[in-house]
Parts: sequence; C-alpha cells; structure tokens
Amino acid sequence: MFRKILIANRGEIAVRIIRACREMGIATVAVYSEADKDSLHAMLADEAICIGPASSADSYLNMESLLSATVATKADAIHPGFGFLSENSKFVTLCEKCHIKFIGPPAEVIDRMGNKSAARNTMIEAGVPVVPGSKEPIYDVAVGREIAEKIGYPVMIKAASGGGGKGMRIAHCPEEFDNHFLNAQRESINSFSDDTMYLERYVESPRHIEFQILADEHGNVIHLGERDCSIQRRHQKLVEESPSAAISPELRKEMGETAVRAAKAAGYVNAGTIEFLLDKNNNYYFIEMNTRIQVEHGVTELVTGMDLIKEQIKIAAGEPLEWKQEDIVIQGHAIECRINAENPSKNFMPCPGQITNLHFPGGNGVRIDSAIYSGYQIPPYYDSMIAKLMVYDKDREGAIQKMLSALGEVVVEGVDTNVEFQFEILENKAFQKGDVNTDFIETYFGN
Repeated sequence: MFRKILIANRGEIAVRIIRACREMGIATVAVYSEADKDSLHAMLADEAICIGPASSADSYLNMESLLSATVATKADAIHPGFGFLSENSKFVTLCEKCHIKFIGPPAEVIDRMGNKSAARNTMIEAGVPVVPGSKEPIYDVAVGREIAEKIGYPVMIKAASGGGGKGMRIAHCPEEFDNHFLNAQRESINSFSDDTMYLERYVESPRHIEFQILADEHGNVIHLGERDCSIQRRHQKLVEESPSAAISPELRKEMGETAVRAAKAAGYVNAGTIEFLLDKNNNYYFIEMNTRIQVEHGVTELVTGMDLIKEQIKIAAGEPLEWKQEDIVIQGHAIECRINAENPSKNFMPCPGQITNLHFPGGNGVRIDSAIYSGYQIPPYYDSMIAKLMVYDKDREGAIQKMLSALGEVVVEGVDTNVEFQFEILENKAFQKGDVNTDFIETYFGN
C-alpha cells in the first residue's frame, strides 16, 4: 500500500480524497495555487505545497510543478481527482517515467477512450450499441456535411477530444450545419488544441444514464449500478440520482453487463464510467467513457455502501477487487444536488466572493461534500461548484422529500447560489414523477 499520496486537485474532491487516505492510514500532500492559500484542502492535508499563481495553467495544470512537488515530498502516488489532469495521458506517462503511481487508468486507455472517435470504434468492435455516426475523424466542414446527409438530421457535432459540453453543437437541418460545425471546431481548438470532429445522429429527449465501473489489474471488472444524470443545463449536470426511475431490474442487468463488456474491451483499470443515452423505447447507446472518478460518485456510494476513492487507491496499489458482481446490491435511493456559486436570474453568472455566513444541513441520510467555510473567499478562477448535497432514503419519494428538507436548511450568505433553482427542480411535478430527460431544464425553465 502507498505510504504517501499527493492530491493533484483542489476543492471538495481534494478534501474527499484526503479524508479517505486518512482513514486508510496514508499520509497526504495537498497542492494549492496562490489563490487557494486559505483553502480547506491545504489545511487538512499532512503537507501542503504552493505550486504556482492563480491561473490553472500555471498551477493545477502545471505538470512539472506537480511532479516536482511529488518528488520533493517523497510521495509515491498521485490522485488526480476529476478535471484538470485527471484524463491527460501525457501526465500519466510522465508519472510512469518518474516512478510515481498514477491512481487511474494507463495512458493508452485514456488515449483510446478520450478520443471519441476511437472510443466509438472500440465499442463497435466489442458489440456495444452506439449512436449511428461517423467512423473516421472529420476535419473539413464539406466532408462533415456529406456525412451528416448520410446519417440523417438532426446530428450532434462533437469534438473528438471534448468534454464538459465544449465543442458540441446540434444541427437540426443542412442550413445550420456549416456554422455549427465551424463554431464547434473552433471551440475544440481553443479548449483542447485539437480540430478533430465527429458526428452522431442526435437522439431526441433521451435520458443520460451512466454505469459506474471498477476494474482491477487482474482482469476483474464489475459495475455498481447506474446513475441518472438527465437533469443538466448546457451539458453540465445539476441533479444526479441512483437508481434511475426508468431502469427495470432486467434492463439494469443487461446494461450493466454491456458496460462491463465495454470496460473490458477498453482494457480498463481503476474506477470509470460508461455513459449511455436511453431513448423512449428503452434502446440504449454508448456515448463515451469517463476515465476518472465522477463528481457524482457519492450517490453510488450511498446505494452500495462502498467507498470508491478507497477502491481506487487499493486497485492502484495492485490489490484485486474483493467484490464479485453478485456481491453488489443496490439498496434505497440517493439524490445529489450540485450547489454552485452562481446567479440563475443572470444567466447563471458565476458569483465569486466572501462567504459571510454558512450553515449546512445534517441528520440521518444527509451528506455534504464541500470545501467551503464561513469567511472563505471563493476565487473567480475555477469552477463555480461549492458543495454537493446528497441524501439517501428507502425510496425515491422519500429521497425527494429529504432533499427538499435539506435544501431548506442551506444558508450561504455573501454570494449568490443556485439553491432556490434546485428547489424549483425538485418541486417540479414531472421530476417528482420521474418523467425526466436531457431537455428537462430547457423545457420547464427555458435555460
């Protein structure tokens, strides 16, 4: 087992990893930018090192600084969390060259699954259903236009190296295609330094269903059930739950087996997520694999009783999974609301600033993952998510009521938040009936 782990991240996920390490008796090293000098993760870790200025490019994305900090503190592994360098194969390769264990999949798997076009082809070869789309990378708008005609409109234009909704556009007709393709490609170049695009048939009003995977270095792969992540705004998730109201035990078994097959086809190791679109007729299609821990991993932990961060660390240390598929039992229902420092009435404009008063709910079945505190200064340089509020109850109806109660206790003064907007989602009759899809926010709130 590792003696010391450096956490190459910030905020609530860094705090989450530090706590798991502490429970396992593993020492931790936090890294922080100059803007994060008063951050909770830097206070909680056994050691903390400043790795650069506020800009992510000069700090949390600075591979040389991160590796230097790891060597200087004699840490023997790096946990990347999510975002930043968590899916960067170059960073994984550099870790290997420095004899530092990267807690995640190998570089070649990240490359294979990070490139959307290559991932599609891998899944097709494995017999995993995919949305009809282009088979080869597309660089030219004229070539894309010809392929779009063959696929049929509407089409989803995607950056091959994309993520977080960047480099994505929907063209509903030929007249929209050129402009949307060029804008998506330009965004891909700016965000990922990659002009490679691909096309998929747009599945209208689907659910976004993802299956949590664990895979060890000994060929064992299991799934931990699904999460329904359909409540999202501009491809950014707002509410996640497990299990999905749309998934029967039979469909869960089938989709779970497909997810395991997909992970094996990718040669996957560690924790990852197989993402599907589920249409109105219960047809499901692979869309991508996230080769890291997910923001919403906590809802899976609540319904399975497992600690996914600890499992990641044990897998990276070479230990075999102690679980077989038949050991995994999904019990009860969990919901997560992402609490963001932003103003929904001003087009969800981020709202950095000082928190002057803070109160979080507690009680049976309530969990908060956060790194903020009263007096904390939210910096303007990073993601606006400041907390994840999770609840667990015996069924979905109970979980919804518990979440409404918990949201009613949240007090974050000094900055604007989306707490009231989360209330509106949870109180929506369609949401309460489980009648949700990826167009939910646009349909009911026009955002």
